[in-house]
Amino acid sequence: MPAGVYITTKKDGTTYYRVSFTFKNKHISLGSFNDIQKASLVYQEACSIISDFTNHWVDINLQLTSYDKNQLHISFDKYICLINYRDNHIYVKTPIYLCKKYFLYFLDTSTVLTFNTDDLFYYSTHKIIRRGGYYYVNDFGMQTSILSRYGIHRHSVKGCDYIFRNNDENDYRYENVVVINRYRGVKKQTKNGLITYRTTIHIHGNYIVGDYYNEVTAAIAYNKAIDALQNKTTIHYEKNYLEDMNPAKYMETYTNIQFSKKFKKFLKNF
Repeated sequence: MPAGVYITTKKDGTTYYRVSFTFKNKHISLGSFNDIQKASLVYQEACSIISDFTNHWVDINLQLTSYDKNQLHISFDKYICLINYRDNHIYVKTPIYLCKKYFLYFLDTSTVLTFNTDDLFYYSTHKIIRRGGYYYVNDFGMQTSILSRYGIHRHSVKGCDYIFRNNDENDYRYENVVVINRYRGVKKQTKNGLITYRTTIHIHGNYIVGDYYNEVTAAIAYNKAIDALQNKTTIHYEKNYLEDMNPAKYMETYTNIQFSKKFKKFLKNF
């Protein structure tokens, strides 16, 4: 049996081969394969990656992005994991490479996301999955967008409700992700130097609920507008969730909210 390859069988009696090796007292699984030759090649490639020591950033960067699926048999994720372990002496199960004040998450050779080190534990235990331009993780059985960690909701529009400060859409460091509008139906606006928050709701067209001096008040106004539309429309609206607001304060704000004259007239005639 080739080095690092272990034969085993499935419940139905089918034979397959597990590959693993130990480096610096860390036992690392490299995967399971139906072909013994491929299993052996994966082990050899892993040993080659680990033994190729270098501490120069330029060389490391070239190696991180030089994965060729037509030449290598080891998976891309495992390739990144081993390079990170070799260079930083910390083994992470997801395709992460650690840098001084941030880390890189490799989705493939051409898509690399940047995160703050504060998020390292989360993404070392949650694999990022891509569907089109949508990035998410499976969290407690739910598909959770990585944008939710910044308070950005799934209805939010890039360039309108949030922006990337340095225009790099793959840079998810907190200082680079700027949330402009946090709540449904609420848009920040500035007129004559005065900042207000306009609440609108879509009912076969956009209707202005009102303008408010506080973003939270505007968010609650949207919720109140939804309640006012009960039994008037079959449209399903999702309310804003205000995590840090106690129920008593919420109800006080809710009670004192006034709709615009046009929206009141609309509700009366709807």
